[in-house]
Amino acid sequence: MENTHIVTVKEIISRTHDVKTFRVTKPGNFSFTPGQATDLSLNRKDWKENKHPFTFTGLPSDDYLEFTIKIYTNPQGLTYHLDTIETGEEFEISDAWGAIEYKSEGVFIAGGAGVTPFISIFRYLNKQNKIGNNVLIFSNQTEDDIILKDEFEKILGKNFINVITRQPETNYYYGHVDKFFLEKEIKDFNQQVYVCGPDEFTKNILDSLKELGADAEMLVFEK
Repeated sequence: MENTHIVTVKEIISRTHDVKTFRVTKPGNFSFTPGQATDLSLNRKDWKENKHPFTFTGLPSDDYLEFTIKIYTNPQGLTYHLDTIETGEEFEISDAWGAIEYKSEGVFIAGGAGVTPFISIFRYLNKQNKIGNNVLIFSNQTEDDIILKDEFEKILGKNFINVITRQPETNYYYGHVDKFFLEKEIKDFNQQVYVCGPDEFTKNILDSLKELGADAEMLVFEK
């Protein structure tokens, strides 16, 4: 039987037009590895069984747990209701799980809210002064969709590469993270590559990486 925990929302921070960060109480002895997720639901009678995976975006050493969540407009969806809650609301969460964790220096490729597992990883590496030459390639529809843009710029500098898919007048690269782009941007396909995003995005990236000679053993993604 999976362990569950009731946590209370202490703080809500708006990140973009449709992304919010929720900071909640941390159960005693609760632990996670940067990159891991939990099954989360609203602790309400009609919503308790409506569980969805969300990634921890804070640090394991924080005295709270943090989730950075994209809000969707479907009234039947959990995030639609998360958009309306206030501090004091309760979530039910599971113990931490997930296949994404930091192994060694490499390239991180994220599509939209798929960046969330990487937030905790980069914050952790930054705190340890171990950012090194890690690179983040981040694909979004518009510049307004870029989650934690200022923080990533501060942590990664020139190794924060933005790709914009639906805003031709962007200051960043306009197009898609496809085989051509990956061949241009990644100098070494034997290094660790971390991929997270919508299912189709992840599949296309993994297929392109394998075609370019990436070692399947060096690809980290949620299976």
